[in-house]
Amino acid sequence: MVTNNSEPVPYPRDFVPPGVRIAGGIATVQGLVLLGFAVYLVVHALLGHREETVQISGYGTAIWFVIMGGAVTAAAIGLLRNKRWGRGLIIIAQLVLLPVSYYLGVGSEQWAAGVIVGASAIVVLVCLFRRESLEWYAA
Repeated sequence: MVTNNSEPVPYPRDFVPPGVRIAGGIATVQGLVLLGFAVYLVVHALLGHREETVQISGYGTAIWFVIMGGAVTAAAIGLLRNKRWGRGLIIIAQLVLLPVSYYLGVGSEQWAAGVIVGASAIVVLVCLFRRESLEWYAA
């Protein structure tokens, strides 16, 4: 918070800026989607589906998505609960999602998914780098 004389005013202990709440909400959805995709991969592998052209284990990929989805979800919930430690992990996840969104659109021709992933990553980054979000983080 900034007063009229441009001196920073400390935030109350329980205050979370709207931008951080928006970023936390979007990142929570992203993490839950990763966890849901992990469940899908496990079920798919249990039903006997094997990738013929690429030697990728559905179980191994699912474990990776559980790790990433769990970390992103935990960090996002941390942001929503006024825990600053989640911000760095969420920023890194969004920076990883930007090239993923490009690949979804250009490489896989799943344009809708690419636009959704890319737009959500940009919104989260903008929210976390807004002035009040930076002041909250620095407090």
